[in-house]
Amino acid sequence: MLDRVGAEFPLQVKEIALATDEGRALATTAGVLFAPGVLIDGEPFSYGRLSERKLRRALEKRRTNG
Repeated sequence: MLDRVGAEFPLQVKEIALATDEGRALATTAGVLFAPGVLIDGEPFSYGRLSERKLRRALEKRRTNG
């Protein structure tokens, strides 16, 4: 799904395992209750099953506002 969305929007994906110190700290800070946690521009966006429609809307809004 990220490949499809990435064809339209420039994405930089960084995977961080929740079992690492960095992953636990990020999950706590971002309020991620379970994987996968998704942040956009460092801000919490979603966790768990990711909605392609919701992601596209958020990225489009950032593109038109930014």
